[in-house]
Amino acid sequence: MPKNDNMLAILWMLNSGVKMTAKQISEKLEINIRTVYRYIDALCASGVPIISDTGHNGGYSLLNNFIRAPLLFDMEEKKALLHAAIFAKEAGYPLSEALDNATSKLKMYSNQEQESILSRHLAGFEVINRMGDPSLQPILAELEQAVANEFSVEMDYRTSHEEQPKNRMIDPYGMVYWNNKWYTVAFCHLRNEIRSFRADRILQIKRTQIIFKRSEAFSAREFFMKNLLPDLVGKDGLISLTIGGRSEALDDLCLHWFLGHHLKERASNQAIFLLEEKSLHTYVPYLLLTYGKSIQVIEPQSLKKKLVAVASELMEYYQR
Repeated sequence: MPKNDNMLAILWMLNSGVKMTAKQISEKLEINIRTVYRYIDALCASGVPIISDTGHNGGYSLLNNFIRAPLLFDMEEKKALLHAAIFAKEAGYPLSEALDNATSKLKMYSNQEQESILSRHLAGFEVINRMGDPSLQPILAELEQAVANEFSVEMDYRTSHEEQPKNRMIDPYGMVYWNNKWYTVAFCHLRNEIRSFRADRILQIKRTQIIFKRSEAFSAREFFMKNLLPDLVGKDGLISLTIGGRSEALDDLCLHWFLGHHLKERASNQAIFLLEEKSLHTYVPYLLLTYGKSIQVIEPQSLKKKLVAVASELMEYYQR
């Protein structure tokens, strides 16, 4: 670890309020005890009020918890950051190596009692996500740099309905993690409009020397959600979907990312949604079939017929 990091680590440990000997510090940081003495002297020379007590219970401590800088987190803040790091890693966070280094420092800069408390809180805290593709990490890292530094990238991108990828130039405005997938919201030079692109469909990516300027008011999240779930308030031609069934199944439907957005009314034994005809007869039937007999479509009749048709097609497919 660099000298500055070791000195900060010593400062952090002493700021915990626990008296520590030079031997304990050297073992914690895995450095020579003479180096500890040099760092302590350097800190004292810079004005840090380090108290040195000799004798059986001697050691180093700070005068009245000298430092209260934002970088010196309390236990609840450390616990929150370590828990958040678990979520980030499971989501395929692109800067995972830097994240590991940061969490290691959080643990290292704690005294023995604090480290024990953190270990107990981390031991029973797990996040389970889909297995991420390691090849996606460099693409996400490149996108993150492009968003932060506002430079255009060139990429080979393949959509869901194209067999061959197309070369595109985009200005990445932001990154969004949604439904176990990473997306970038970007201005597409090919289509001359802002669009969202799935990161796992980017086959190759290369930064360019072209600089763009993103509007400070632009929100990648708002753009993504607006395109995913457009506001249908006041729109004509909406169809009412009424579903009855078990309370647990209805609760789950009302929390679904798509149907929950279109929920109009919920009673104890039924839920009513307002949807466009296209999504009602294309996406919704396949969603509802997964609930089996735990729910029942009350209206419209057209959706009942569509469900029968889809189920019949599936049955015929598997009887071949």
